Amino acid sequence: QVQLVESGGGLVQPGGSLRLSCAASGSISSRYVMGWYRQAPGNRRELVATISPGGNVNYAESVKGRFTISKDNAKNTVYLQMNSLELEDTAVYYCGATFVNTYWGQGTQVTVSS
Repeated sequence: QVQLVESGGGLVQPGGSLRLSCAASGSISSRYVMGWYRQAPGNRRELVATISPGGNVNYAESVKGRFTISKDNAKNTVYLQMNSLELEDTAVYYCGATFVNTYWGQGTQVTVSS
């Protein structure tokens, strides 16, 4: 079982940047597809970006060119660099680790507001 702890959320103005971190309790490098997901009030949780054990990345269309997912296997940590933030990016962001099942972190709030 993997335990995940997100950090790095906060309040930012439109056009600003944030970097989210997800620290895993165990080794994530060899098995798990790691991902960032988000859920805005009244909406379903949606995929933002994923990174495979081999480093292949996948992004939602709405964040392509603005967000970058990366991981540091030595630190068992996954990052989400978010640039050019928009009001619509406001949500709780969750880290997920998937291998058969998906394990979730507790989430971190990102609020984009002027």
